[in-house]
Amino acid sequence: MTAEHERLRDVGPWRTFGPYLAERQWGTVREDYSANGEPWNFTTHDMARAYAYRWGEDGLGGISDDRQLLCFAPAFWNGQDPILKERLFGLSGPEGNHGEDVKEAYYYLDNTPTHSYMRMLYKYPQHKFPYDWLVQQNAKRTRDDAEFELADTAVFREDKYFDIFVEYAKAGPQDVLITITAHNRGPQAAPLHVLPTLWLRNTWAWGDKDDYCPGLSAADAGRIAVHHRDLPGLALHADGGPELLFCDNETNAPRLYQAAPRPGVRFFKDGLNEYVVGGRADAVNPDHSGTKAAAHYVLTIEAGQSQTLRLRLGPQDLAAPFADFDQLVGQRRQEAGAFYGALQHGLAGADARAVQRQALAGMLWNKQFYYYDVRRWLAGDPAFPAPPASRQEGRNATWTHVRNHDIISMPDNWEYPWYAAWDLAFHAVPLALVDPAFAKDQLRLLCHDRYMHPNGQLPAYEWQFGDVNPPVHAWAAFRVFKMDQKHHGGPGDVAFLETIFHRLLLNFTWWVNRKDTTGRNIFEGGFLGLDNIGVFDRSAPMPAGVYIEQADGTAWMALYALNLMRMALELAQTNPVYEDLAGKFFEHFLAIAQAMTGYGPHDIDMWDEEDEFYYDVLKTPDGRTPLKVRSVVGLVPLFAVEVLDDELLQKSPKFTARLNWVLANQPELAALVSRWQEPGQGATHLLSLLRGHRLKALLRRTLDEAEFLSDHGVRALSKFHKDTPYVFHGDGQSFTVTYEPGESTTSLYGGNSNWRGPVWFPVNYLLIEGLQRFHHYYGDDFKVEFPTGSGQYSTLLAIADELSRRLTGLFLRGENGQRPCFGADAQQQTDPNFKDYLLFHEYFHGDTGQGLGASHQTGWTGLVAKLLQPRGK
Repeated sequence: MTAEHERLRDVGPWRTFGPYLAERQWGTVREDYSANGEPWNFTTHDMARAYAYRWGEDGLGGISDDRQLLCFAPAFWNGQDPILKERLFGLSGPEGNHGEDVKEAYYYLDNTPTHSYMRMLYKYPQHKFPYDWLVQQNAKRTRDDAEFELADTAVFREDKYFDIFVEYAKAGPQDVLITITAHNRGPQAAPLHVLPTLWLRNTWAWGDKDDYCPGLSAADAGRIAVHHRDLPGLALHADGGPELLFCDNETNAPRLYQAAPRPGVRFFKDGLNEYVVGGRADAVNPDHSGTKAAAHYVLTIEAGQSQTLRLRLGPQDLAAPFADFDQLVGQRRQEAGAFYGALQHGLAGADARAVQRQALAGMLWNKQFYYYDVRRWLAGDPAFPAPPASRQEGRNATWTHVRNHDIISMPDNWEYPWYAAWDLAFHAVPLALVDPAFAKDQLRLLCHDRYMHPNGQLPAYEWQFGDVNPPVHAWAAFRVFKMDQKHHGGPGDVAFLETIFHRLLLNFTWWVNRKDTTGRNIFEGGFLGLDNIGVFDRSAPMPAGVYIEQADGTAWMALYALNLMRMALELAQTNPVYEDLAGKFFEHFLAIAQAMTGYGPHDIDMWDEEDEFYYDVLKTPDGRTPLKVRSVVGLVPLFAVEVLDDELLQKSPKFTARLNWVLANQPELAALVSRWQEPGQGATHLLSLLRGHRLKALLRRTLDEAEFLSDHGVRALSKFHKDTPYVFHGDGQSFTVTYEPGESTTSLYGGNSNWRGPVWFPVNYLLIEGLQRFHHYYGDDFKVEFPTGSGQYSTLLAIADELSRRLTGLFLRGENGQRPCFGADAQQQTDPNFKDYLLFHEYFHGDTGQGLGASHQTGWTGLVAKLLQPRGK
């Protein structure tokens, strides 16, 4: 039991301040009040420094309280740039040749669950930051070209940059010690302005009845006092007596809109920028008060040297705020090491431990404050003009119940600074390694009435809540429950499991009522998170009488039914009433299996006997056409597997009796259950969509290096389509799907997401779990050729372990000293100031393993932390 474990017991106060500040608020849906629903154009990066946000704040490596009333983040200026570096820069969706993309170099290095210790790194060029160059070069490139990255501009050559480490250590729940250490990696002395900035989220300008306006003021030399009724007695103490600058977190209406400012407002949000970069003394308040303030340090750092600044956001009345500063920072640093040392006991190799720790750091840094009141957003604010009428029929207009005001695990801080339902489910599993209480809270949160639609649908993501993600919430909830139960012993958190089970009953019912068009247990689902995987957009409206019978949608629902069955059986251990519900979901699983495998009265079969693969089927009034794309869509049936042991069945006699009756009296259903009457290893019984032949046939393709199997995991699309593209002809048009191991060359379904060849962590993780469960039943006697065509045979457990090794190997340094995720970038591979700082990308090149897509999506890619953890811990 480490000091951090003790703090985790006191779940409230220690989490008050954390990394809840997004790296980007501009260009988000919440800030969009346009008539055409194009958020990238309504608030831009150029506007952000002068625009007071309505729903949240952003900063660079910053923190806030859990209601984001008070924010802190450092800002920098190298004396060359046209603007202060207050937030990260990137390309909007329309600007990027592969969608939105952050164009910065930054890394999340450490974090503890209570945020008692946090550390990140920002690499700041000493040359003028190439804002225009990045925009112009990417505008010239097509989807067939690689993205033009910050490193391509040569700003890091000759080491002419600063490594700026930002470190936070808590002396108490509301007492945060901050160090900012800037290293000059270049060959000459270089100037650096550092502006640790404190500001108040604008909660007063919108016409609310309660228009209480808090404030900041200079208390004395080096101290900025906070005046807020909800955060009494706080101040920012700045060591070394820097100049204190004040302005207001108010929109600069004259600059942005050529309009008059709000009455009484004289100093604007961009006042610090105008004072430091523009040299305008009148841009800051001479009375040293406002709602945004900074301590202004002007440094000259010699070549190869560093300078450290110290600040403390804590009680105002500290007589000597820096007397015990260094000792406390060192103590928290050691406690973070002890916490991860306990977690990583048994994890061999310093490199593996560093990768896991950085992955978990990224997961914890991606916790953000998220505020979105859809009803208010649709109606607009009393103090401002009403939104256009088109808004009432547009995005999220039917989700007026949504009022989110919470700390949520996001996919990342910049490209996806909003939650997504299936992403968050995957986040919960690695988060449960370090903070099971938070993981459970996150899963409960999306089932709350402020999130879940009254009809039972879970919100997909901010861009369109009404879209549909794969139903993996039950899978995640049960995995987290079992991890927590194993850690603490006893029956586990039954209250959590029972609560979420009841909410998921509503969601399962929504799926059955809304996504099974014909009532035959064949599901559509549309998008299902797999952008660019299909022949055409599965979410687009179809002509009358035309729809897609989705192999993945149907298999996801089979998995969902098994998950709910297993949850009900667990709950039945303490409350027998759940046995009936377990039986209900067992039968529902059989009904889906019957429909999917063509054994039922409707003769629907998504399995192609010739190809021995599952395909989506296009249903038209003229018949059914299989869409023969060998993609992850056809692998999802491998996930829908559950193994029940005799001990569990003996504890659930009503469920067992019902199960046996169904299998005895409905032989057509019994034939769907793989070897039910034949116990496996240790008297276990298997429920799966796949009987032995189909399992082996599907694995034959999955484990074929000429198809799905890559050195770095399982591809999303078979390499078979590289030389043999799939072409569909219909309605006078041709649609083509080809193997694309890297970025997508088609913009058919949106930005930089691409499921046409890269390796994705979430589906690989579910595949590994599926293989482990199959092995739990079949044991070591069941072997398949691995890789296909090699003449070598392995158990399913050994194959799962090898897939896990290939995935973790994306980040680990190999025998050649290279990390595949860095690709061919020599600086990242060899430079001592780059080579051990990791990015956890959205997906990975199907042939080389290079990281692609969103660069900091330590959301579902954070699953690498769970894969690295020794099994059984």
